[in-house]
Amino acid sequence: MDARTILTKYYEYANAGDWDRWCDLFAEDQVMDEQLAGHIEGLETLRSMMKGMGTMYRVFRNEPVHFLVDGEKAAAVSHITAVSPSGQAIEAEVMNFFRIVDGRIAYMANYHDTVPFQVLSQD
Repeated sequence: MDARTILTKYYEYANAGDWDRWCDLFAEDQVMDEQLAGHIEGLETLRSMMKGMGTMYRVFRNEPVHFLVDGEKAAAVSHITAVSPSGQAIEAEVMNFFRIVDGRIAYMANYHDTVPFQVLSQD
């Protein structure tokens, strides 16, 4: 898959709650710097972490707004709309940076305001 297709699938799978297929987009030795979860290394660690996504949110949507692709580097601007388990709304603008190598996400970092996600610690 080319980088643009990988980005499209990244958001498609996330919005469908298909975390297994979402994880399949990442390389075995992937590295992620996730603003809420921290530094995550390795696909198996990521898979284990993502098993909890179904209980972390009642609703989770991450809608892409714009993609930028330059060789193996890519960026995506998106908007998250979510609902916590207790029903509190979450809205956040997001910027993700990707490095895609051999058709897999080797590195990803996301950047967003963490304040809207504080409701998760109140549930």
